[in-house]
Amino acid sequence: MSLTEISSKIAAAEKAAGRPAGSVTLIAVSKVQPNARVEAVLEAGHRVFGENKVQEAAGKWPNFRETYDGIDLHLIGPLQSNKVRQAIQLCDAIHTLDRPKLAKAIARIADEEGRCPKLFIQINTGEEEQKAGVFPADADAFIAECHGLGLQIEGLMCIPPVDEEPSLHFALLAKIAARNDLQGLSMGMSADFEKAIALGATHVRVGSAIFGERVAS
Repeated sequence: MSLTEISSKIAAAEKAAGRPAGSVTLIAVSKVQPNARVEAVLEAGHRVFGENKVQEAAGKWPNFRETYDGIDLHLIGPLQSNKVRQAIQLCDAIHTLDRPKLAKAIARIADEEGRCPKLFIQINTGEEEQKAGVFPADADAFIAECHGLGLQIEGLMCIPPVDEEPSLHFALLAKIAARNDLQGLSMGMSADFEKAIALGATHVRVGSAIFGERVAS
């Protein structure tokens, strides 16, 4: 599938859901993709990308930014506290804020750097022990704690369990966001982004459907 085809599917899903055209941001997930594939998508005019690791982003995006204007880089993988400064310097959005220690580090370093990326709190909607994210029962308190630190929270993010109907998790994420007056919903990937859009996704994270299967590093 091509970038054009994905964009068309997003537009159709927006229309089917009665949502304004362009209300969903496509994040092209470029993690572990060869630079040539990423450059082809940049040449096609796309500018919003997602990376899983700060180190990989640092090795890739400063060079691309020298050539291409308007790049909007989103960190969609786990963020270690010792990588916060680098993430803040590199990224325009962080989708994986998931614990008080990280929130405090972001608040402190963003103040020192004089800039803060857009922030999404990761919710572990499936309450999976092996997966990062705040459990739904703890979400309201953590959102309030982040606000208390002076952090502006853009929205929420989730990655549903692979063996469960994703729509149930998208609906739960939307419910938590609504009661906390948060507009952003980062949910939906290559296999289920149309369902996510139907349930209010503002950002969908699509990798393999755009780039092809990932290349192991």
